[in-house]
Parts: sequence; structure tokens; C-alpha cells
Amino acid sequence: MKAFITGASSGIGAALAAHYAARGAQLGLVARRREALADIARGLPGEPALYVADVADARAMRDAAQDFIARFGLPDIVIANAGISVGTLTEHAEDIEVLGRVLQTNVVGLAATFQPFVAPMCAARRGTLAGIASVAGMRGIPGAGAYSASKAAAITYLEALRIELKPCGVKVVTVCPGYVATPMTAVNKYRMPFILPADVAARRISRVIDAGRRYAVVPWQMALVARAMKLLPNAAYDRLFRRAGRKPRGLKL
Repeated sequence: MKAFITGASSGIGAALAAHYAARGAQLGLVARRREALADIARGLPGEPALYVADVADARAMRDAAQDFIARFGLPDIVIANAGISVGTLTEHAEDIEVLGRVLQTNVVGLAATFQPFVAPMCAARRGTLAGIASVAGMRGIPGAGAYSASKAAAITYLEALRIELKPCGVKVVTVCPGYVATPMTAVNKYRMPFILPADVAARRISRVIDAGRRYAVVPWQMALVARAMKLLPNAAYDRLFRRAGRKPRGLKL
């Protein structure tokens, strides 16, 4: 097995790297932070190929993909996991730049990760592209408008891509995690229901990918929460979330 994973220097990405490495996969790991990525790699069996790149940099992602294919062949699985989660408020002028950065990473970065693999996977008529979205993409979460918008866009993009690639035999999987214990969620000061350890989340995500499911929420309890959120009338949703906990602002660009 060969797997190419972005956002691999921490959180879900690092847990996915450990999971697939334990299964004997040849890994290609992408992250922006060189030292953190090297630290993760040192703890893994085998010799993963490491790529220091920003997923929003389409040229860098093409270079990484081409290098991996040239060295190891076409990956069986590409997991676009890299993402930014931060609180934003539109009344702050500086948060407009943050909004742009979140969308670039969480949406453009998703497409830039997949793009170099689409043509060769279609030619081979095999492969799986898995995008890590979020339950936060189901409705607009107050205080996290940029993140919610980016994940809603990711879900919609992945749905379109799934239909586009079905005729050539390439699977597209959308995974919407709920809360996972990572550095991203460690800063949250509010209750996070059904939160999963990162290694548990990685195992469940891999099962979804292995099964080639079109769409899944992890854990299943959050699927019920997500469904309820989508069904709530706007007035009820507004009342319920008006006083909800807010994610801290302050992303350093």
C-alpha cells in the first residue's frame, strides 16, 4: 500500500501517518513545519518520503506528487487532511486576511493536493482521494465563520469531484470528523461532546476510506448531532448557538 497524507506533522495527520505506517504502507508526508514533520517521521517504521510544503501552493504540491510517483509509483490513497481552525469575527479588519488564509488552506489546498493525482489515477482506473472536512461545515458556527465556510465548501467540492471521477474508477471519500483531541482543539475552552483521541479517530477514518464510503461522520454520534443541526429551523438554531462557546482568535499568518 502507498499513502500520501497532508498535514502530517501533528493531530489527525500525524495519527493517520502512524496508522498507515503500522500497516506497512509506503508514505508520502506533507507539512509546512520541517522539524515537526521530521520528528513524526523518526517515530515511524519504514522510510516515509517527506515534503515540506504549503498545500495552498499548487506548484509545490505538484512537485511533491510527481516526486512521490516517480520514486514509488501511484499512491493507492491520497488524504487531504491539512487544515486551519481558528476563530474569526468580521468586525475585526485583520480577520479578513485570516479568512482568506483559512479558505486558501482548507479549500484551495484540498484541490491542490488532489489535482496532480487525478489524471494518473484516472488513467490507471484506480485510487482513492479522501478529503477531511468537518461537522462544522454543516451550519455556520458563531465565532468560527471562516472555518465553517471553508468546511462547507470542502464538502460541496468533494461531492462534485466524486461524481466527476466515478466514471474513471477513482473513489472520492468525504470524512467529517467531530471533535478530535489535537493541538487545534486544545485551545477550546468549551465542552466538546464525543471527543476522540487522535489515534482512535485515525483508525475510524481509515475504516471509512478502506470501505470506499462516499461520505461519513466520525464518530457516529456526531452524525446524529450534525443531522439535528441541519434540520433545526433558523430561529431555533440562532437561539441555541447565540451563547455557544467561541474558538479563540489570533492566527499568526
